[in-house]
Amino acid sequence: MSIDQQLRDDQKTAMKAGDKATLNVVRSIRTEVATAQAAPKFEGEVDDALYVDVIATYVKRIQKAKAEYDTMGEAGAERSASIAFEIEYLSRYLPKKLGEAATRELVEQAIIDLDANGDTPPGKVVGLVMRSGEDLDGALVNRLASELLSE
Repeated sequence: MSIDQQLRDDQKTAMKAGDKATLNVVRSIRTEVATAQAAPKFEGEVDDALYVDVIATYVKRIQKAKAEYDTMGEAGAERSASIAFEIEYLSRYLPKKLGEAATRELVEQAIIDLDANGDTPPGKVVGLVMRSGEDLDGALVNRLASELLSE
């Protein structure tokens, strides 16, 4: 089943159940896809690849917003929780990123390969790891590289 069809089914189910949170996130993604499709440079079809790109971009954007709401304490807690739900709901449509343990192994290997030490800029290690071809969380790679180089 395509992502579009899954979202349509989820939207119907959410409408029947009165699930506003799911309904809002599905509508947001469908709007983002429509916006991408209407862009002047858009060529091609509305397929799963487009949905994955749109969802990944959307999740990245709302993660930044969530971080800002988290700093607001109690005043931003409700909105932060809402965004956390959106991220969790949408994560099923995104490729799974390599976990922290496996990412740590890649970073450690890159440090060995580069013969890096505390004087080596973390960016050199991050660059090598990100070119590994694995689906990685760049922020995690950067954090691990900085931590391991400072040990």
